[in-house]
Amino acid sequence: MILACYLVVNSLAWWLLCNQCIKLDRDALHDIRLSAVSAGIFAVAMATTIQLYWHGLTRIYGQPSTHGWWYIGASYLIVLILQDGYFYVAHRLFHWPRLYRLTHQGHHRSRQPTPWTSFAFDPIEAMTHAIFLVGITCLIPLHLGTIFAILTTMTIWAVVNHIGLDHAPLRFLHQRLGPWMIGPAHHSVHHERQDKHFGLYFTFWDRVMGS
Repeated sequence: MILACYLVVNSLAWWLLCNQCIKLDRDALHDIRLSAVSAGIFAVAMATTIQLYWHGLTRIYGQPSTHGWWYIGASYLIVLILQDGYFYVAHRLFHWPRLYRLTHQGHHRSRQPTPWTSFAFDPIEAMTHAIFLVGITCLIPLHLGTIFAILTTMTIWAVVNHIGLDHAPLRFLHQRLGPWMIGPAHHSVHHERQDKHFGLYFTFWDRVMGS
């Protein structure tokens, strides 16, 4: 599911915004290779989740009436908030010099991010994010549609954040949502300086932690 979503969104972003401007140089090819490895790790995580579900070890449910329609939307927001906090802590730890080379250096090989950089994770980083996706299904009741919405949001958000300012429309979320939500402007700065903007969706933790 996540692999198919990533390929579709990423290919569209590349074709619409970057195809005419960026060639597949060594850095882009490196990002594609890392993305393929990450996709495999996420696929294993999803297969694990399915097995846990069949053994009754997750809290995934299929009938909206189980917790009510309102809970579907509420649980979606709850997971995004939890994922954002988890991502911030993990991301900032990965920038710790003793961990950086082993866990996160591959993602920053491209100083100018492209859509292909969005899931270009070193294996340890990919496993760290995949563990969250598996674990959250065991902790919080989640409708199947909510899980699909979370995976889709995560994929689209990651790709959009790596479009780069050279290719994002000038008014693309920067002015109205910039103070509260992470966008291409924040993440382009992060890839240049690497000491700012560690969040995934929201700027809350960056503000609180001074980054």
